[in-house]
Amino acid sequence: MYSGVRTMGAVVSARAAESPDREIVRFEAGPVTGGALDERSNRVANALAGLGLTRGDRVAVMLGNRAEYLDAWVGIAKAGMVEVPLNVGLRGDMLAYMLNQSGTSAIVVDAAWVDRIERIAAQVPRLRHAVVLGEDASGSVPVPVRTLAFAELLDGSPDPPAVDVHPYDTSVILFTSGTTGPSKGAVLTHNANFRLATVATIDVMTYGEDERLFSAFPLFHVNAKYTSVLPALFMDRGSLVLHDRFSASRFWDICRAESVTAFNFMGALLMMLSKQPERPDDRDHLVRKGYGAPAPAAITPQFEERFGVTLQEMYGSTELGNCTGNQWGNRRIGTCGTRMPDYVVEIHDDRGRRCPPDVEGEIVVRPLAPHIMVEEYVGNPEATVAAFRGLWFHTGDRGRESADGWFTFVDRLKDAIRRRGENVSSWEVEQVLNDHDAVEETAVIGVPSELTEEEVLAVVKLKEGAALAPEALLDFAQDRMPHFAVPRYVRFVAALPKNHAQRIMKPELRAEGVTADTWDRDAHGYIVRR
Repeated sequence: MYSGVRTMGAVVSARAAESPDREIVRFEAGPVTGGALDERSNRVANALAGLGLTRGDRVAVMLGNRAEYLDAWVGIAKAGMVEVPLNVGLRGDMLAYMLNQSGTSAIVVDAAWVDRIERIAAQVPRLRHAVVLGEDASGSVPVPVRTLAFAELLDGSPDPPAVDVHPYDTSVILFTSGTTGPSKGAVLTHNANFRLATVATIDVMTYGEDERLFSAFPLFHVNAKYTSVLPALFMDRGSLVLHDRFSASRFWDICRAESVTAFNFMGALLMMLSKQPERPDDRDHLVRKGYGAPAPAAITPQFEERFGVTLQEMYGSTELGNCTGNQWGNRRIGTCGTRMPDYVVEIHDDRGRRCPPDVEGEIVVRPLAPHIMVEEYVGNPEATVAAFRGLWFHTGDRGRESADGWFTFVDRLKDAIRRRGENVSSWEVEQVLNDHDAVEETAVIGVPSELTEEEVLAVVKLKEGAALAPEALLDFAQDRMPHFAVPRYVRFVAALPKNHAQRIMKPELRAEGVTADTWDRDAHGYIVRR
């Protein structure tokens, strides 16, 4: 729509100039117009500069889906600074690690979570400012961190900041779950964000004028940011309905009430919708398209027939955006489509050789345009070199390619767990559980979920003579990790299977899965706090 516009601040300003009073995003609390977002983000950008922050400084955002998140996100972009979106479930060592690894100087945080910053502030020496949103904005984050209210950012000048931001400048550091180590911070440019929003979303879905998108994914995820908000900004008269939580029972009523035409999904969302009781008005809505992954082949035909929606499955990651996808009018159910025009995608064996058609191997990728994917992992050159070995980006995912170029995602080579749209690092969960005084060693794996994707299973070896109830282990875990990472299943064992190098043999544990002696928190009514 806006020719040559490839930075977040520029597209917001262009949208505001064209239609300042037109709604861009509707939150449950109300709408945000282009003009309001443009002015408020200018104020945030200028106020951040007034704090002494400069171009390239990292500013973390730890907020739920609300208008102020947009103000902060766009304001950071306009100031030439780098956003560090943080999962609102983070706490403790994981939170301190991400702030330190990214080199964060300031954080915008909801008052409900400011106590988490208080607890780790001494561990984050570069953190100088905490901007708190909410009634308790005065806060008590220890010196030398300066605490101020979010309202003070809105006292900044409404004039456009005098910062020349280039599309190849870094826009964001997004943390993606670690495999055998801590989470990695993927460094992405404005150009990469816009490539995902346009080539890999708008073009693939053939979104037209007056498209009305719906999402209930969080703004600290790629999905909501670059396949929902940014396309809504970029499309002719496009808009987005963005809720804070997904409700399967209310989903279609919301779509009807809001005149939604397309929505984003992950596999668990489709499964939950398909399990809802059938209603006479299941097809009585304006929704015609669904965008996401995975779209399970076992339910896709029935889902589409029941609800009158066409599902388009993609494949990608935080680092890549989408590199394959089913095109509108040209798709194969059960596949993740063909390669995107700006990527080369192949399947390689463990020696880096291309696999024959229909033979499984690792999905590897090369870009055909500059700055459309991850630049590096922040502060982690070893991980960067390992990911790009052999001049291919190694996804850590297993797949296959048909003779005519259709890709199918099979599973993950890497030791990460996908639970209800969240990536969980088994290594990080293991570090927390291993800190318990009664625990000698743990192995955390993903096991199949009835909602597609996976649930977290912790296989635990206790210290000799120690006793520990599963509930007590989860009580310990809840204060030290995000709610979505807390294991659903706990199994105590006398020994963990190991190879000659004393590495735990997780394939054996995955093959055993949920055994008869495995404790299930859902079956016992154990509640995890959010």
